[in-house]
Amino acid sequence: MSKRNVSRRQFLNYTLTGVGGFMAAGILMPMVRFAIDPVLKASASGGFIATSQKVSELTAEPIRVDYTFDQIDGWYESQVTNTAWVYKADDGKIVALSPVCKHLGCTVAWNTDKEHPEQFFCPCHMGRYEKSGVNVPGTPPIKPLDVYETQEKDGILYLGLLKPHEGA
Repeated sequence: MSKRNVSRRQFLNYTLTGVGGFMAAGILMPMVRFAIDPVLKASASGGFIATSQKVSELTAEPIRVDYTFDQIDGWYESQVTNTAWVYKADDGKIVALSPVCKHLGCTVAWNTDKEHPEQFFCPCHMGRYEKSGVNVPGTPPIKPLDVYETQEKDGILYLGLLKPHEGA
């Protein structure tokens, strides 16, 4: 076994490099974890959210259904209230439409324009949609309203993810 002497200068160099490395790791690790933690966390996407609407009370006339859910943004948790326009189609299928206009993101309402009854109307730029959610040609919206996935469980309406309208 050879005896190798370490000079004071080498010892200080090794010590300062090691301490500096530990300090850098201590500073960088929280930042790296902060950046990748949301990616590694299991998401709850695809889940259905219960509304207070009973499916048996739905008719062919669209009604506004508000629903609330917990939303987690990083480490901040809040309650969010969203809206959907829901009705039963002629074939008995439940249709849930997003109230967000595809023109500029304003909120549409059902049957509020006296000149064009039985349509969804966006007051921001006079956009109109048919009851099915398809945009009326010649009006500002260029796409149909998005559609929520729906599910019935114990007689209660559940809303899922938004999807583009099939008529698009």
